[in-house]
Amino acid sequence: MTDHTLLSTDKSSPKIAIIGGGLTGLLTATLLERASNQTHDLSNTPQITIFEKSRSVGRLATRYRTDSDTGKNWQWAFGAQFFTAKTDSFQQFIVPWLDTGLLQPWCANVVELTPANDNGQSPDIQSKEQWDTVHTRYISTPKMSSWGRELAAGLRHTNIVFKTRVAPLDEHTTHSNNKKTELFDETGESLGWFDWVICTAPNGQAVELMADSGFSQQVNITQPQMQACYTLMLGWDNAQELPETLNSQTAPQWDVAYLNSEVLDRIFIEHHKPARDELLPSITIHARNDWSQVHVDDDLETVKAALLMAAQQALNWDKDSAPSQTDCHRWRYAATIIDTDTKELGILVDETRQWIVSGDWCAHGNIESCYQVAQQTVGAICKKR
Repeated sequence: MTDHTLLSTDKSSPKIAIIGGGLTGLLTATLLERASNQTHDLSNTPQITIFEKSRSVGRLATRYRTDSDTGKNWQWAFGAQFFTAKTDSFQQFIVPWLDTGLLQPWCANVVELTPANDNGQSPDIQSKEQWDTVHTRYISTPKMSSWGRELAAGLRHTNIVFKTRVAPLDEHTTHSNNKKTELFDETGESLGWFDWVICTAPNGQAVELMADSGFSQQVNITQPQMQACYTLMLGWDNAQELPETLNSQTAPQWDVAYLNSEVLDRIFIEHHKPARDELLPSITIHARNDWSQVHVDDDLETVKAALLMAAQQALNWDKDSAPSQTDCHRWRYAATIIDTDTKELGILVDETRQWIVSGDWCAHGNIESCYQVAQQTVGAICKKR
């Protein structure tokens, strides 16, 4: 764990605003609290407020439906499906949740799937690899959203304000003498004065929030390129109704499929994951990011129809094995385009105003990146103390 001392005993406790209650915001608050605990001086504990526009926290999004006849659920991880821990510090950070079983490794059987074509060729499934402990993929149980909620529940000096959309910052709201910033909600109501403002929104939203603020790093916010992603969620009433592609005794048994498709990217079998045995058959399909970006502003029902057509070609269902449950979600800012020749951006800091723009898009766009930029944020605030 990075050894930060957040506060010195001769300084007053800072008020810190975090815009966004996703994993970057939650991990930032967690590491800020841990850093302050190292001083053993409760009078200097930071007062942290997270402003979240939705009704829940965490990027590890879960959607579910309940079958009224059986009381069982369909469940879809329609955001991030898993995450890795490649650095020693992040591996150490997640140990407590591995010990409790809330986080578990997912050793999935992975195949490469070529969908059926117009010439009558059936889908082709070829074994690709098995995820194992060498390159461990982790999931949160019993839902992908469980870890985010557990992180939120573990915060002791942080207030999370839900259903609150922070208005764009204005350079005139900064006190030049004491560097405090007053935030407002979209109705114009004051949200209070803060010593530090940390924006963890996707860069497409961050650039709008900071556009008229005089933020010294404004031009760098749009440097990382982001792409959209559509997620298709399918469910069947029982395993016997699954198409043969999902239930064949002769084809390779699989949990994850990489697709050779112009539309679809990957298929994930939710009820094959650890601690998901009681689920009704549930399948999550991610569209390709480039295809999603081209269609990002299309009507959602039109997109859903196109995804269902592509999914039917991949899974090869007929009227007797068609899914009974269908849903679709659009993520406008889902993937950061990584240029291997370019150094990662890192968090953006305006030291004069004490504003920080952060997010997984400042690094590699994955969940471990949320932790890495949270570390950078704590380091930047410690440096100023």
